[in-house]
Amino acid sequence: MKKHLLAIAVTALAAGSVFAQANDTLAKIKASGSVTLGVRESSGLSYTLGNGKYVGFHTEMAEVILADIQKQLGLPKLDIKYQPVTSQNRVPLVTNGTVDLECGSTTNNAARQKDVAFAVTTYVEEVRTAVKANSGINSIKDLNGKTVATTTGTTSVQTLRKHERAGGIDFKEVFGKDHADSFLMLETGRADAFVMDGSILAANISKSKNPADYKIVGEVLSVEPIACMLRKDDPAFKKAVDDSIKRQIKDGSLAKLYDKWFMQPVPPANVKIGLPLSEATKAAWANPNDKPMEDYAKK
Repeated sequence: MKKHLLAIAVTALAAGSVFAQANDTLAKIKASGSVTLGVRESSGLSYTLGNGKYVGFHTEMAEVILADIQKQLGLPKLDIKYQPVTSQNRVPLVTNGTVDLECGSTTNNAARQKDVAFAVTTYVEEVRTAVKANSGINSIKDLNGKTVATTTGTTSVQTLRKHERAGGIDFKEVFGKDHADSFLMLETGRADAFVMDGSILAANISKSKNPADYKIVGEVLSVEPIACMLRKDDPAFKKAVDDSIKRQIKDGSLAKLYDKWFMQPVPPANVKIGLPLSEATKAAWANPNDKPMEDYAKK
């Protein structure tokens, strides 16, 4: 009977420890010597080269964050497990404890803040318009009577239609099955413009046969703060992540990482994306914060 009660007590202690660690990621990392990082397989900020190798601006930044946390915890070694996530499963995988830190390409918005926490913003995405350089299109008003491509499942054209300067503008929509297909429509003349995230436009232009034949023009249609995602109600872990990011901003290493991944040739094709650091991202770095997208929309 005593053995039985002892077994129950040990089980209860273990369960209590697991429960305590659920909202204490630092304790979980210290106890296990490992951490699970959520990454993307195909994003401008985080992508795979295959064979379990994940790279990109946000991936490498996250690895630096985890190295700082390893030092903070006094761990001789930290095993980083890479967990690919998708747009559909990234929030559930963080909330259920599968992923400890997600640094892919997630927009910080009010709806998601109900379920997860966000680190300070590290990249600000701007929805823009790509056109042929000789098209004569320079702004939203020039799209009147034109054909505009976007990718199925995205909200870029709706964003364009809602823009305050789109009143009275009439254009035809065509949809690509993926970003490459949408860009092909622009390339082959089936579309006059391609509306999408600036990083995606720049990446597709850089991979085209003649990058100089294209340009990104017009008004910024939407501004979206991109940040690493973590579990709610874990202030110690959030502070550790935020402190590392702020340190990387302050000592210039984050700017160097940005230059490496956006202004220099990158694998696998050894092509330069050529997307300079935006004023919006510079502003986010100058005043680190975890404000949601809705705050950026306020005038």
